[in-house]
Amino acid sequence: MTPEELEQALLDDIPLARAMALRVAGWDGRHLRLAAPLGPNRNDKGCAFGGSLASLMTLAGWGSAVLRLGDLGADAEVYVQDSQIRYLAPVWQDIDVLAWPPEEEGDAFLQAYRERGRARTQVRAECRLADGTVAASLEARFVAIDPRRRTAAA
Repeated sequence: MTPEELEQALLDDIPLARAMALRVAGWDGRHLRLAAPLGPNRNDKGCAFGGSLASLMTLAGWGSAVLRLGDLGADAEVYVQDSQIRYLAPVWQDIDVLAWPPEEEGDAFLQAYRERGRARTQVRAECRLADGTVAASLEARFVAIDPRRRTAAA
């Protein structure tokens, strides 16, 4: 899957992504950047709604796992297993999120998926302000399952 295909899939398949006006802003093979305008994602105070930040960071983590698996040619089903979010500062601007796997993971996630048809990856995502300050962060674990093996494992 390409970044363009990922964006289209998110907009087609997830109504919330469409309502948020989400877009894929970058992919370098390891880091996925998602963006969304503040307008449809603001709360009653005029800053970014916490639910929008959580959703965008979760989708960025999910998307980074999907794109890394796509580089293998894998058509994996990816699920969020658990996550922890920290809200550190209000976001008064358009939302910009970056997600990436830990450096020490290397190719272990892709190798496990190739060998077993299922794998887990940790992902970190951050929403940063224009000055570089981290406004919100997410630590999450995602699970990838080969759909041909899903029913056998259930």
